[in-house]
Amino acid sequence: MKKSTFTRILTAIAAASMLSFTGCNGGESSTVTESDSSSEVTEATDATEATEEATEEVTEEVTEAADADQSLQKVLDSGKFILGLDATFKPMGYTNENDEIVGFDIDVAEEVCTRMGVELVKEGINWETKEQDLNAGRIDCIWNGMSVSPSRAEEMNLSEPYMTNAMVFVVPASSDVENMDQLADKIIGVQNGSTAEEILMASEIGSTITEQPMATNIEALQQMELGLVDAVFLDSIVANYEITSAGKDYKVLPDGLEEEEYAIGFRKADQALRDEVQKILSEMKADGKLGEISTEWFGSDITTVK
Repeated sequence: MKKSTFTRILTAIAAASMLSFTGCNGGESSTVTESDSSSEVTEATDATEATEEATEEVTEEVTEAADADQSLQKVLDSGKFILGLDATFKPMGYTNENDEIVGFDIDVAEEVCTRMGVELVKEGINWETKEQDLNAGRIDCIWNGMSVSPSRAEEMNLSEPYMTNAMVFVVPASSDVENMDQLADKIIGVQNGSTAEEILMASEIGSTITEQPMATNIEALQQMELGLVDAVFLDSIVANYEITSAGKDYKVLPDGLEEEEYAIGFRKADQALRDEVQKILSEMKADGKLGEISTEWFGSDITTVK
C-alpha cells in the first residue's frame, strides 16, 4: 500500500518535472520573443529620442534665427529708417528745384515711417553700386522704382511688387523714327547698371544699335535733347512724367520691349523689417491712403499692392 502510494508520488513528481521541462522549453521560446520585442521597443525609443532631439535642434535654430533678425528693432530703436535712392529718378524719387528729395516713393515711404513711428532719412546713392551700400549697412533699403529681376531677387530680400512699369523708347518729337525697327544703327542712351540696360542688350534690337550708357535717365534725356544720342530706353513712368509734368517735347514709340514690376529691396537677412513695411503697405492700400498718393502723382491708383 505504501509502496503503491510512493510509486504514485514518484510518478506525479516525474510528470510534474516533464511539465516543468516542457514549460521551460515553451518559456524559453517565449523569452526569445520578448527579447526581440524588447529590442524593437528600445530601437523605437532611440529613434523617437533622436527625432525629438533633431526637432529641438531645428526649433532652436529657428528661434536663434528669429532672435538674430533685429532689423526691425534696430530701426525702431534708432528712430530712423534710411532709404537709398538715385535722386534723379522722376517721379519716383528725385531732387527738386528747392534741393529737396521728393517723389511718389518718397511720399509712400514717409507715410510708412509715420505709421512705424520713425523718421525717414533719404540717402542719395550711386545706382550702379546700390547693393554694396545696402549690404554695408549704409542704408536700410533701396526704394526708388527698382525693377524686379532674377539677379536682384537673388541678391536682396524683395518686397511684393507695388507697381507695373513698361520699358519704352523715347525720341525727340521732331524725330522721323516712328517705331522700334527704325532704331537700327542708332545711338541709344540708357542708364548704366539698370535693368533697362540688361533688357536692351539682351534683345534682338540690342545687336543692331550702339548703346550709350549714362549715369542717370535725366542725363540720357539731356544728351538726346543735345542730339548726342538718337533715343533713350527707359521706364514708361519716367518718360510719361517728363512729357506730361515737365512739358518735354518727346514722343514714346508705340512698341517697347517688355513690362517690369517695381519692388523694395532689403538685405537678405532683414525679414522682420521687410515684413513690417509690407504689412503697412497693405494697410495703406486697404484704407485708401496708397491710392490717394498715387492719384496725386499719376492721376489714378496704379499701384498693385494687395
